[in-house]
This record gives sequence, C-alpha cells and structure tokens, in this order.
Amino acid sequence: MKSVLAGVSLASLVGAAASADVTYTLTNLTILGGNLTRAFEAGTLQGTLTGASINVTLNASTNSTNASDLCIYLPPIGPLPLAFGGALQVGGYSPFNASQRYYWPNGDSSAPGTTSIGSVSFTSPINFSGGASDFAVWIGNGYFGAGSGTSGTWTGSITLIGVSAVPAPGALALLGLAGLATRRRR
Repeated sequence: MKSVLAGVSLASLVGAAASADVTYTLTNLTILGGNLTRAFEAGTLQGTLTGASINVTLNASTNSTNASDLCIYLPPIGPLPLAFGGALQVGGYSPFNASQRYYWPNGDSSAPGTTSIGSVSFTSPINFSGGASDFAVWIGNGYFGAGSGTSGTWTGSITLIGVSAVPAPGALALLGLAGLATRRRR
C-alpha cells in the first residue's frame, strides 16, 4: 500500500512540474496606478514564454483605470527592479518602454463589471532557464494617469503560457525519496 501511495505522490509531483503554464490569481486586489508587484522571482520559472492570457473583472476603478490596464512587465535584469525598458509589457495604457509591447484584446472601459478576457502570442518568445539571470515577472496597474489617485480593483487570473514553476529544492528531494521508496519495495 505504501509503494502505491509513493507512486501516486511521485506522479502528482511530476505532473505538476511538467505543466507548461503558470497562473497568477487575483481576488479583489486593489492596485494603485503605476504600481506593480513581483509575481515571480528571477529563477523561479523555466521554459519558453510564448504568450499570456487574461480573464479578469474590474470590480472598481478610480480616475479612469480600465480593466485592460492590468499588466505584465518583465523589467531589465539588474539592481533596479522596475526600471523602464524591459523585455516585455502586456496590457496597461502607460508605456514602460519594453522592447515587446502588447495590449489585451478587450477591456477598455473603467466601468465596474468590465471584463478583460483573451490571449496574446508573442512575436519573440522569451526563454527562462530557471536561473538567477532570468527575468522577474511583475504584475500590476499599467495606467499612471494624468495625476495621482488612479487605482483599479481586479478579480480573476493571468496565465503565462509556455513556462512552469521551478520545483523547490525540498520538492526535488521528495521526488527522489518517493522514487527510492518505490524502487526499494519492488
């Protein structure tokens, strides 16, 4: 019985690690204009980022933040995490001067209840090796507004297509132990 449980655990962990998409979920999250939060640290994703999809509802808006202003940004690698001129920006009205810039296919309204749903495929995919020299992924409000006081509140998710989370060292050790336990019993 124990070897069957170890095999199930091993299959579950391997299946989770092999997933080719990573989803970031927001639940009634309010973000001030121009503010972003680090969703994934450098080195925590692996694979090739080929696109992104969004499925969110704008619950509240201050000073014209639209549903489509929720954005993904990959800033330049270096000591200043939110410097302009990064590798990628998806969504948001205000530019971060990224080398690749995409807009969500809909959601250009600030009315509460507006949805932004759709996908974007990148012209130049971005490779993540799972190393410290990879990009961090930031998600936030890509509308700076004409003055201060812009904000949006979103519920839903953003999915990064083609990448998966790098298993933590503890999870890798568990995989190894599960494999040894299964092998030893046979």
